[in-house]
Amino acid sequence: MLSDAQGIPLAVAVSGANMHDSLALKPFIRGIPAVRSRRGPRRRRPVKLRADKANFSAEHLAWLRERGLVARIARPGIESGERLGRHRWKIERSIAWLFGYRRLTVRYERKGSHFLAFLGLAAALTCYKKLAKLAT
Repeated sequence: MLSDAQGIPLAVAVSGANMHDSLALKPFIRGIPAVRSRRGPRRRRPVKLRADKANFSAEHLAWLRERGLVARIARPGIESGERLGRHRWKIERSIAWLFGYRRLTVRYERKGSHFLAFLGLAAALTCYKKLAKLAT
């Protein structure tokens, strides 16, 4: 799951249980929708990316730099993940919002595409609820 700074889901995906997390980073970044700012010139993409230590590699850092993203990834064995924890709770909260829907708590579907459809629907409902709350 990829979310913005407030925890609103931007992109969701389903992968195999034996797939490493770093393999999903590039498709997620490519799937980021355009960011619309309230004032000033419109930004088309976010500025910073926070990720787990599993996504730290020279290849990923160079690829993110080419895209104009500042990577905030703790280096394995050098930095602790504590500072990342200050921001990680937002994504954990977003995942909890998605799994608040009973259909997603226990995986009833045999096909991943069906589960992804329900996950996308839950993300859309979550976005709607949060944005409707902000509008009122």
